[in-house]
Amino acid sequence: MPTTEPTSALDPDQHENHGHQTRSGHSDHEVHSHGEHAGHSTAMFKNKFWLSLILAVPVVLFSHMFAMIVGYTPPDFPGATWISPILGTIIFFYGGAPFLKGAVIELKSRQPGMMLLIAMAISVAFIASWVTTLGIGDFNLDFWWELALLVVIMLLGHWMEMRALGSAAGALDALAALLPDEADKVTDAGIETVPVSSLATGDVVLVRSGARVPADGEVVDGVAEFDEAMITGESRTVQRTVGEVVVAGTVATDNAVRVRVTAVGADTTLAGIQGLVAEAQASSSKAQALADRAAALLFYFALVAGIITFIAWILLGSPDDAVIRTVTVLVIACPHALGLAIPLVIAISTERAAKAGVLIKNRMALERMRTIDIVLFDKTGTLTEGRHAVTATVTSGEMADGELLALAAAAESDSEHPVARAIVQAVEHNQEANAFGYRGSDLFSMTGRGVRAKVNGSEVIVGGPNMLKELQLETPSDMRDTVQEWVGRGASVLHVVRDGSVIGAVRLEDRVRDESRAAVKALQAMGVKVAMITGDARQVADAVGTELGIDEVFADVLPQDKDSKVAELQARGLKVAMVGDGVNDAPALARAEVGIAIGAGTDVAMESAGVVLAGNDPRSVLAMIDLSRASYRKMIQNLVWATGYNLIAVPLAAGVLAFAGFVLSPAAGAVLMSVSTIVVALNAQLLRRIDLSPERFTI
Repeated sequence: MPTTEPTSALDPDQHENHGHQTRSGHSDHEVHSHGEHAGHSTAMFKNKFWLSLILAVPVVLFSHMFAMIVGYTPPDFPGATWISPILGTIIFFYGGAPFLKGAVIELKSRQPGMMLLIAMAISVAFIASWVTTLGIGDFNLDFWWELALLVVIMLLGHWMEMRALGSAAGALDALAALLPDEADKVTDAGIETVPVSSLATGDVVLVRSGARVPADGEVVDGVAEFDEAMITGESRTVQRTVGEVVVAGTVATDNAVRVRVTAVGADTTLAGIQGLVAEAQASSSKAQALADRAAALLFYFALVAGIITFIAWILLGSPDDAVIRTVTVLVIACPHALGLAIPLVIAISTERAAKAGVLIKNRMALERMRTIDIVLFDKTGTLTEGRHAVTATVTSGEMADGELLALAAAAESDSEHPVARAIVQAVEHNQEANAFGYRGSDLFSMTGRGVRAKVNGSEVIVGGPNMLKELQLETPSDMRDTVQEWVGRGASVLHVVRDGSVIGAVRLEDRVRDESRAAVKALQAMGVKVAMITGDARQVADAVGTELGIDEVFADVLPQDKDSKVAELQARGLKVAMVGDGVNDAPALARAEVGIAIGAGTDVAMESAGVVLAGNDPRSVLAMIDLSRASYRKMIQNLVWATGYNLIAVPLAAGVLAFAGFVLSPAAGAVLMSVSTIVVALNAQLLRRIDLSPERFTI
């Protein structure tokens, strides 16, 4: 009485993806429409930096103050004294324009920040330098070289920031590049090459081997392995056959197929993913709000420190030092690193997550994920495949399991019933069963009972308990205990009858994903509890829960009551992440601290969630937790560095150590500020080293 657990033929990664948001992209010339860089592009900062740098060289070279510090004699010829003022003025108005305009915007909105601080610093240096150049008063405030370096360094810092953020947004460019420009449309006259933009729903296109799918659709002819890594983050290919969904941008790796278009343009999955990534990069968070508040407080801190510094040095009888120290305070206090600390971490995190098939719709979800105590998974379609699969066979007497499957599949071969498809597909992945080569004929469907067919000259009937009753047959004694155990766990059981005798039975269940086992084990190893919720009967739910080792199982839950179970867990003091894929999961997804929608789910579920898994691999939840924890560490590190740096540097800029002979010039302050910015940027870049691939979590 052998009993086996054959491998299911059903692909555990079968999924559909939905998206409906408008496609968007980024480029080097992209104009930012919000924040301190409103109306500015990466190319603009780059161009201004290089031209200002070229102009700054003669400004510094002809500066008598710089020459005195370094110890050389500047070139002297008629008009040489006007080179620094004239070129310095050009630098001020040309290179400093973004900061001056930004300062006006911040003043009008009554939201002081970095742009206002930079504008104040360069304006003070500009006015003081012209006062000295024109010989007004008895000042020696030749700041042209420092003004030039300050503008150049600030432009460099902003260019670096814009490049970094643009690189993070490059995930959108990569997604947009996945769509081909042209498609092979199938017409009555043959194959016609047309622009992808001209495709309409209902068109049939030919996707050749090695080509990308031009639009979301359904396979109507052919079978091919598809590389879906750009959607799911998984490296292995997935087989798609007639009736199955394919996604725009994925690649047919081995065969050509014909696909009927079901969505184009903004309605495609790819467009939806682009929209989600863009939405995440534009969304705000508590950490970002903290950085914004810190920048505003730093403005007032710098303003007060500047006023006190100016007054103190005036009272000490040093008006020149009063201006120098005040300018230096304003330079050092620029919250450049602070403004970069949080946005860059989140932008890089969003990009890394998107490449791993985890789409962060709401930044709050990224921050909260590190605090989650329990992950509540919906069962059907999330932890399981969501469709029938053969999970075991049992035979009577000397019948081999492979032959039993071969006979059952031959009888069911012409049936379109999902159960029949499951049996046929199980045989396709079973070498022993395939070796028999049985073929069925004369199929007769017995509604509600099973099917009957001729197989190699024998009458073979496959059906459930009603079929046995009708045939007045009983389960053989050597199979009875096994079949009863299957029934007890809520599985569907089909008996196979050949020429009037029961020769075996097949167990069909909503098969547990192999990935689910790894996900549950890894979550528990992290100290995160795992719960499962389902509307299935208790015995079915418990069977899955036991198989996976889940901590808590909620069974017989009505759709409208799922969110109450989330509330119940929260009432215990637990922070909940809910993972689901159906319309009835939407309220629970919205109630949980973090709602995670499986990519195979509905648009409603995706809209209710803060995170969308583009594929349907539950192990991606672990990647989300890892990324959340790493991102939080980087946020805190960057905030501590940026704020701590300013709190220490501002007093030094004010001249508190002047009595000891330590004087911090504005140019030196600008250099130190840029070093702070570089440190923050490099620290955020370390997030790129995190491995977010689901495959690293194995049983």
